[in-house]
Amino acid sequence: MASSPDCTAPARERAAPSFYNLAWRWHFYAGLFVIPFMILLSVTGIIYLFKPQLDTWLYPHLMLAPASEQRVSADQQLALVEQLYPGATLSKYLPPVGEGRSAQFVIERDGRLLNLFVDPYRGTLLGEQDAQWNLQAVARTLHGDLMIGTLGDRLIELAAGWGIVLVVSGLYLWWPRGSNPAGVLWPRLHARGRLLWRDLHAVTGFWGSLLLLFMLLTGMTWTGFWGAQFAGAWNQFPAAMWDDVPKSGQLAGSLNSSREQTVSWAAEVTPLPASDPHAAHRGHAGHDQGPAAPRISLQQVVDTADARGVQRGYSISFPQGASGVYSVALFADDPRNDATLHLDQYSGAVLADVRWADYGMVARAVESGVKLHEGKMFGLANQILMALVCLLIIFSAVSGLVIWWKRRPAGRLGVPPLRHDLPRWKTAIGVMIALGMIFPLVGASLLLMWALDRSLGLLPSTRLAS
Repeated sequence: MASSPDCTAPARERAAPSFYNLAWRWHFYAGLFVIPFMILLSVTGIIYLFKPQLDTWLYPHLMLAPASEQRVSADQQLALVEQLYPGATLSKYLPPVGEGRSAQFVIERDGRLLNLFVDPYRGTLLGEQDAQWNLQAVARTLHGDLMIGTLGDRLIELAAGWGIVLVVSGLYLWWPRGSNPAGVLWPRLHARGRLLWRDLHAVTGFWGSLLLLFMLLTGMTWTGFWGAQFAGAWNQFPAAMWDDVPKSGQLAGSLNSSREQTVSWAAEVTPLPASDPHAAHRGHAGHDQGPAAPRISLQQVVDTADARGVQRGYSISFPQGASGVYSVALFADDPRNDATLHLDQYSGAVLADVRWADYGMVARAVESGVKLHEGKMFGLANQILMALVCLLIIFSAVSGLVIWWKRRPAGRLGVPPLRHDLPRWKTAIGVMIALGMIFPLVGASLLLMWALDRSLGLLPSTRLAS
């Protein structure tokens, strides 16, 4: 939030109609709603940014395994897990990402999701971890849906949309209206009180505005409502890719959750194929409806992924049900290495193989933006840059609260007055309608805010003294 026009200014100046007043009112409402979410998203974002370093630092006994010439196959690792956790449902297998790293299984047992870490050199269990209640899982789930599912996802989307309103209105409030660059391009550090806080808030917000918009827009692509509509409209693949592939009726995005990302954004809208339990008997008389063929080995899936050049760091989702498929997914740090493969669980045939070359221009732009957002594309430098943006967001939120607290009348909310004879009100309405159309949840909340504002405006206690 930014400071309002000085309430101690001469009455003649305060009475002059100003588009500035209307922009400040938008900024106030947006900040009031957005600030708690922006602080939460920034803190959880910083935690997730440094996931590789934090995981190794917090759980070295699980993540690391002394390298050896001897290796244990994926099937032997699977046999160990099945022996130690009989009756558990297998969800995923993650081969070691490199030398000296453990392999990982994700299982469900007695209603709990567990991460199991296996030494791929000695074939021993290194330990287990609650898959839902570890630092990274909690941070990501809070970041994605506040740990309350669809409602949380919609609130996050609404906050991100209003965050865009906050940045746009903040830029208008900041826009120079005089020749003195102090307080506009740099803060007046000699100032004190609300003026200093106003300068710090406005100047840092201006210099970081493009990065803030980048973070908000790239984050919006993952939301469940606007993001899904955006993906459906812009993320298209040739239908011929799946002409001869049996389909399950689900999309590959069903493999993702707020807790964990499995397939890339681009691959989310692709069909999830189905396995044919009787494929092995086709063409043999009397066997068209025979018993289901045996499932291929896990090591065969690993060998297929390696043979097709999928870089390590991928996960293998186990088939769920008789028609389920093995899904090999690499959501790579460099999106040009993304890969999504689906294998028939009986024949081992590759039913689909989606790569960067299959992505359209929008999908490539979004995937690249998401990787920058997550701090993964350019290593540590990318992580540090995004962490600084998160700290900037936290500072903007805190400084906005300080400005509001210092300027609000005692015992009142401090909603800035809104004149109805503003000279450019049509432009204002046009901007808000455009944002409401682009982001429907923002549009719906604008209508609600308008209704509440009119209702509250009837109460003298909600108005600022003139």
